[in-house]
Amino acid sequence: MSESIDVLGALPESVIDPPDNPTNPQKVELGRLLFYDPILSGNRDVACATCHQPDFNYAEFLETSIGVNGTGSGSKRQFRTPNSIPFVKRNSQSILNTAFNGITNHGEYNPVLAPMFWDLRAKGLEEQALIPIKTLEEMRGHAYTEETILDEVIARIRNIPEYQTRFGEVFSGETNPVHANNLAKAIAAYERTLVANQSRFDQYMRGDSNALSLSEKDGLNLFLRTGCAKCHNGPMLSDFKLHTLGVPDTQNRQESDAGVHNNYAFRTPSLRNLRYTAPYMHSGRFATLDQVLLFYEDVAGGKIENPHVTASQMDPLARKMDVNFRDISGIVEFLNTLNDDSFDKTVPTRVPSGLKVKGNVE
Repeated sequence: MSESIDVLGALPESVIDPPDNPTNPQKVELGRLLFYDPILSGNRDVACATCHQPDFNYAEFLETSIGVNGTGSGSKRQFRTPNSIPFVKRNSQSILNTAFNGITNHGEYNPVLAPMFWDLRAKGLEEQALIPIKTLEEMRGHAYTEETILDEVIARIRNIPEYQTRFGEVFSGETNPVHANNLAKAIAAYERTLVANQSRFDQYMRGDSNALSLSEKDGLNLFLRTGCAKCHNGPMLSDFKLHTLGVPDTQNRQESDAGVHNNYAFRTPSLRNLRYTAPYMHSGRFATLDQVLLFYEDVAGGKIENPHVTASQMDPLARKMDVNFRDISGIVEFLNTLNDDSFDKTVPTRVPSGLKVKGNVE
């Protein structure tokens, strides 16, 4: 049975801050500098922005990312030699609109509980912000342990006068404002400014019936009728739940990725700004939206693409989908109405550490 358009929604016009991290321009600017500063990584070669680039909608154009010991940008990024660092485990998710993670059509969302990562292992942007710093292949590297890296990063930041001054201004009233919690708060405050909530779909859901063409409205109806909206619903077009679909593993890593509960379940991604965030799925295995929809057609037909996933593990919602090859171009036409390119892409010209902005991406 097809869903009603009422299961979808426009994004809010403004963002909610957590009670303990109200925003202000100085905090956002501090967060922006930290986001682009490789001082946060063990080898000083990776920034948050290395794998979350404005040109790629704050994601990047690789199946799975190269963090530590990488060089180059976009499809040209590769490991330096010699190399003992693995590829990042999963596809780089866009940071855009993560301020709205967890939002439903009913009631206000809670930024403290916002589900993060492909496996929901963190809640809220503040908690999320520090995890890549502690992860070996993302930012940490071999020189420090998971237990020592944050202390090292904080010590480095304390030794930079401009950061001392900025932290002091933003977190005034604290005797020693440079610490991990405030580092996370500043980055999260910046990330909450990265929103794209003015797509033509948003305008349509806010009442402008002319915002979509007739063929785009047909694509919207196909999206609802085929069952896509059973998981891709709400203003973010995600139920933020884990589903087992049997998506093939990335070939960048030897081990199979069974997810946090060992059942190959991963979070429904948002469908917003898909034009800029290929490749798709947690493993980045599908280069185009057509490939994603063909995958769902196969799943509905009983095919399981990942040899490690059993039929009993497969999500029944995916099995019940009714995607046909003839519907795919119409659905993709609708998905393109979810794109909004008007988000902030400002990159600082320098960072307080004096290191390369964005890390080693040359």
